[in-house]
Amino acid sequence: MPLLVNGERIDLARPARDLSRAHPHLEEKAKLLRSQPARVVEPKGLLYVQQREFAVTTPEDGSVSILGSDDATTCHIVVLRHTGSGATCLTHCDGSDTEAEVSLIMSAVKSFSDPTGRGRLEVHLVGGFNDDRQLSQKLTNQLLRAFHLQPDELHLVTFCVTELNDREEKDIHFPIIYGIAVNVKTAEIFPATFPEKGPDEDLRSAHVLTGATLTNIYDAKTEELHIGPYFWRPFPYVDFWLEQDDKQILQETSYLQKK
Repeated sequence: MPLLVNGERIDLARPARDLSRAHPHLEEKAKLLRSQPARVVEPKGLLYVQQREFAVTTPEDGSVSILGSDDATTCHIVVLRHTGSGATCLTHCDGSDTEAEVSLIMSAVKSFSDPTGRGRLEVHLVGGFNDDRQLSQKLTNQLLRAFHLQPDELHLVTFCVTELNDREEKDIHFPIIYGIAVNVKTAEIFPATFPEKGPDEDLRSAHVLTGATLTNIYDAKTEELHIGPYFWRPFPYVDFWLEQDDKQILQETSYLQKK
């Protein structure tokens, strides 16, 4: 089924940057989102989602009311929500296996969908910027195509990615929004920062460093966080990397860190 904007099928043959020009309300919504100051989200009721993680829950959840993630530069944060059941998923995608990841979060949200068939699936994409290597643009295209290939009808509601999330300072480009949160009770999406990124932030980060695929970290039925088993192998050339300064490490391992 196609990916739709206001009931119209998206033309994937055209560059993604033309999408907002063809649908000006997407650009206006992105502008409104960018204009909001980032809210500080405290740990109570929050489930923080790291890179290559996702979590899905419903408004009936008694433990989690906010899903959120940040530290996204070229990465994109995706919110997928079913308007009938209120089932809401948030994930932090880095382009490692986009098509498989989209299929995974689709299945997770549909498992909570309203059996009466009421409601629709809505997609919100936030993140990236005009980076020199065009990694953001590549990920934007991958996500649009992956959602377009799904067997279900999907509606693109928020599109604040790449050039729509870009600012320039002294000829250097930066993202405007690095993180977002979604209130699973009200469906509100807003720019956000998170003083606490747990629980078990280091353990979960190590999971990503092992090359882990996208992982579901939450069981909404039992309201429990789950971190599955994984294997850690010795980091290659660790002595070399420990001798490098911060600038060299950032240059080789991450395109851009928050200024």
